[in-house]
Amino acid sequence: MGFLVQFLIAGLTGIMLAVVPFDWQLTDSYFVVAHFHFVLVGALLFTIFGAVYYWFPKATGRILSERLGKWYFWLYVIGFHVTFDTMHIPGMLGMPRRIYTYEAGRGWDTLNLICTVGVAFQAAAFLIFVWNVVRSLSKGKPAGNDPWDAWTLEWSTRSPPPEYNFAESPVVKSARPLWDLKHPTDPDWKYE
Repeated sequence: MGFLVQFLIAGLTGIMLAVVPFDWQLTDSYFVVAHFHFVLVGALLFTIFGAVYYWFPKATGRILSERLGKWYFWLYVIGFHVTFDTMHIPGMLGMPRRIYTYEAGRGWDTLNLICTVGVAFQAAAFLIFVWNVVRSLSKGKPAGNDPWDAWTLEWSTRSPPPEYNFAESPVVKSARPLWDLKHPTDPDWKYE
């Protein structure tokens, strides 16, 4: 969900930058920097962290802490939006990028301070994520074979997986073969 919200905002600011008069005014401003970070950081990092939470049990045999995961997620979302939502405003006020210092009294000081506070939230979230990984590797709850009640066959083997998974190649008859094996009479799903 974090990815979808960030990517939606990235797309909307991208449409704004596609309008030539608007882009002409905001080229090389912090608005472009904010848009760029919504695309790369917001969209890419949220999917990477989501993938780590999903695949960690398969790779390690342990579950990451859900409580720490929620702390990480909300701190990161809040910090991300405090930083990059705010960064759009000095961009619209004409704050250029690629300059290492600015004249005082331009009206950007408070906005830049708010952006910096957002970065502190993101850093705290990242530290929680790292702590969650380190702690879960040694003291995490055992994952079992299929902690997510997943659909696909990789979750039908041990976690972490053995040298080879299947003595015989499994027959796949649908888009969710493991689910079909676990729930053969599911009335909501029909073979295609």
